[in-house]
Amino acid sequence: MIDSILVVCVGNICRSPTAEALLKAKLEGSGITVSSAGLGALVDKPLDATATQVLEAAGYSLPEHKARQITSSMLRQAGLILAMEQRHIQSIHAMAPEARGKTLLLGKWLNNCEVPDPYRQQLPAFEHVYRILDEATSAWLPYLKK
Repeated sequence: MIDSILVVCVGNICRSPTAEALLKAKLEGSGITVSSAGLGALVDKPLDATATQVLEAAGYSLPEHKARQITSSMLRQAGLILAMEQRHIQSIHAMAPEARGKTLLLGKWLNNCEVPDPYRQQLPAFEHVYRILDEATSAWLPYLKK
């Protein structure tokens, strides 16, 4: 049984915190903790303004979010690590080879779909990424809920 999920992207201000908010809401009451971090985090920055706008329009929020830099300790402690792109998985494996068996693409159940980075793009890019994140997080639920 998975008790904790770490969602990973690069800056930890767009994709991974959005997926974190979605998973927290969808897994509420399951006992699974969800957090996020970045491989090149913009440390202490809040959720990107456009990501916040899209998330709130869908009825979710993550108001206290501050970007965190991923550490090997975080990787060791997580029960499941969900990354946005295959290259993120490679970086995670380089940092913590022992995380190999528990590091997967967030889009695994969507034909191993990678989630593109909307950073510094316009609203439609964020909306597109949100739809992928929403579908991908929902696709994980049968494998996570008791």
